[in-house]
Amino acid sequence: MSRFTLNNKYKAVVIGGSAGSFQGIVKILSHLPSDFPLPIIMCLHRLKHVRNGFVEALSIKSIMEVTEPYDKENIKKGKVYLAPANYHLCVELGHYFSLSTEEMINNSRPAIDLTLSTAAYVYRDKLIGILLSGANRDGGLGMKYIKDRGGLTIVQDPQECMIDTMPNAALNATTIDHVLKVDEIVEFFTELNKQYK
Repeated sequence: MSRFTLNNKYKAVVIGGSAGSFQGIVKILSHLPSDFPLPIIMCLHRLKHVRNGFVEALSIKSIMEVTEPYDKENIKKGKVYLAPANYHLCVELGHYFSLSTEEMINNSRPAIDLTLSTAAYVYRDKLIGILLSGANRDGGLGMKYIKDRGGLTIVQDPQECMIDTMPNAALNATTIDHVLKVDEIVEFFTELNKQYK
């Protein structure tokens, strides 16, 4: 009996993270099957001047393809998208991405709140939002948007996080559905994948 009440209505997963989240992301990606049925949209705080190496580092561990989307690129299932360095990544009606260099939000570009909230606007109750370890409050409001629109919300257990500011911001902003350790998030994805078989 699964501890997660899941169905196959979900259309996308969006993941935010900052300081301390990289190892968790790597672990999650390394356990996803190549035929995972949903797009995974990741917004991670990263150094804006370092454009190379991040995708490559994730790709080494991920069975699914990891790419940085270009402006107006259509969102396809079974791919992992990573917000490019120094660009905000938004999800648009019609299921495509837009990139912008508008001013920073929460001292960040890409801003997790922006990616999460635009994804929530488009996918509504068919979105799963996950927020991992991080050193600022970016992502807390985005998780509230996801919850308010009927999506499923998960934060990494603050006790496991290297820096717990980010998941705690979400916990303070809204009622989160699941507070999970990274290994439990991996289990969640395994259960989710089964719903589409």
